[in-house]
Parts: sequence; structure tokens; C-alpha cells
Amino acid sequence: MKKKVLFILHLPPPVHGSSMVGKYIMDSSIINTSITSEYINLGTSKSLDEIGKNPLQKIGLYLKIVFQTLKQLMVFKPDLVYIALTAKGKAFYKDAFIAVLAKLFGRKIVYHLHNRSMVERQEKWLDVMLCKMLFKNTDVILLSKYLYPEIQKYVPQSRVHFCPNGIPEFSSTIIAREKEDSQEVQILFLSNLMKAKGVFVLLEACKILKEKQLPFHCTFIGGESDITSEMFQKKVTELGLSEKIHYAGKKYGAEKEWAFSEADIFAFPTLNETFGLVNLEAMQFSLPVVSTLEGGIPDIILEGKTGFLVEKDDAQAFAEKLEMLIVDPVLRLKMGREGRKRYEENFTLEAFENCFTTILNELIK
Repeated sequence: MKKKVLFILHLPPPVHGSSMVGKYIMDSSIINTSITSEYINLGTSKSLDEIGKNPLQKIGLYLKIVFQTLKQLMVFKPDLVYIALTAKGKAFYKDAFIAVLAKLFGRKIVYHLHNRSMVERQEKWLDVMLCKMLFKNTDVILLSKYLYPEIQKYVPQSRVHFCPNGIPEFSSTIIAREKEDSQEVQILFLSNLMKAKGVFVLLEACKILKEKQLPFHCTFIGGESDITSEMFQKKVTELGLSEKIHYAGKKYGAEKEWAFSEADIFAFPTLNETFGLVNLEAMQFSLPVVSTLEGGIPDIILEGKTGFLVEKDDAQAFAEKLEMLIVDPVLRLKMGREGRKRYEENFTLEAFENCFTTILNELIK
């Protein structure tokens, strides 16, 4: 008889790393043919526009989630409860209450962590007590070995499992092409306009590149966030980068793929990251990546082989690595091809599904 797993996770919309992985799990034939599964969506926002709004509606949806969980624990009687535990903000307490219910029913639990805020839970005594209770005799899935320090206070390494995220292949991946040295090198940034994603750091780096009279152009793609398009354009003007920078807004589907295919370098100077699926997307398109030593990124980008990694918030260092790629088309192509190979060997959706299934089977055998 197949073992039973209750998945309590996030599903889109809204679209973010945790919800996309939730969808991959729910849709996976590899995962779901080996077990009997039921699914509960932890999300209380049905779109990006609802985040932070309609509190009464969200309370109602959360109560529905609680009742669904109780019903599944009593009727479905799972052998394992999988919870995509949110470590950030107030959502942590909502997810923690669901976890407490599963513990009260004596179910085996595994948490899948997609963000990096657990360190913040080590400062307040109430959070420390709650975390000790939540993580006691509980297994955890992490995206990278570099993320273990986040939870080592609560979880012994023997109960930690590493499963890097994977992504599906784009519909029309185009391998990077060699260009004439005289042409402008196209740099791409793709994420929301957020200070935490290093938007201003990249602009400062572009200023340094311009002062060196290097042939480049940088396109920013993503939705407005704590940086509005007006704030962004004002900064571009202040730095004298109007001819070098273009903000293209949001791009999806074929437009997003086209942007990757037209780029020569992917730049992601994030200041706070867990894994960064966008790096995997860039590697699909054989782009060398310049990013930061944040979260699990060093498990994705191999320094000096598939790209470069620098300390966060260091525009000078970031510019130096971009310069190396701008002036050396052979290096760009070599790193890009190595990145594509690394994606194919480690970060496909099938690789994630197989790794995830192996972990589940180990936990419920």
C-alpha cells in the first residue's frame, strides 16, 4: 500500500519561489505516482494586488485552511505531513499554528524552507521557544548546504536534507551567440525593482563601466516595488546613464524568453536571497552570471567557471567582474556554456523531482 503524504504548501497566485515549487510538486507525476497525496494551499492572497489587503477575507481563508488541515489529519491520516514553512514576518505564526496541529495528532513532519528569516527567530525568547517546539524531532528540507547555519540552533544536521530547486525548460531556449567585438554587450537584470535585489548597486556599477568607456547596455526587467519607475529613472538621470540603461517593465512568457536570448550577461546583485530561480533561467540560456555570495547562490554559480560572485553591496567589485566579461567574448561564451551544462546536470525540474521523491521515501519508509 502506498504511503500517504499531506502537502501543506503555497500555490500561485501570487507567483514566488515557494509557490512555484508548490506547483511543481502538485503537478509532478514522478512525485505523486510513488505516494498517495492530498494538498492544502497555505496562500491567503489570490493575487499580488491582494497582498496586505482584505484582512477579513484573509482571516476567513485562513480559518478554512485550519479546518481543512484538521479534516485531513483525522480522515486522511497521513504518514507524513509536508509543510512549506514560511520564516518571514507574521506568516510564520500562521504556518506554525498549522504545524502545531499536525504535531498534536502525532504525525511525522518535514518542513521545506524557501526563505532565510529563521535567524531572526533566534532573538526573541517567544520565537526561540516556539522554534524549539516546532523543530523538535522534525526533519527539514533546505535548498542548499549554505543555508544550514540558519537553523543549526534548532535542527541537528542528521535531520536536514538538501534538495536544490529545479525549473522546467523554457519553450524555446536559444543558445547564446557570438557577437562582433564592436557591438554593445547586453547586460540583463530580471527581478522586481527592489533595493534588496541590488538595483541601485547595479546602477552604480554601470556608472563605473561608463566612466571606463566600455561598450555595454543594461536592461532592467521587473515590476515596481519599493523602487518605483519614477525613482528608478531619477537615479538613472542622476548617474548620467540615460543612454546606457533601459527599464522595460514586466515581461512574461515569450517576451521574457526573448530578453534572455538577446542578453550576453546576466547580472543579479541581490542583497538578500535564498536561492534565486532567476539564475537558473539565465543558465538555461547559456548566460554567464554575475551575482553575490548570498544564501544558496554559491551552490548555483561556480565562481570563475559559470560566472562570478562578489560580496553584496559592492558596486566596485561588481563592475570589475562585469568588465572582465564585457572585454572578453570568449570568456563569456565559455562560462555561458558551462552554466548551461551545470543547469542540465543539476537544476532541471526532473532532477528536483527525483531528489525530492528520494527524500520523501526515506522519511516514510
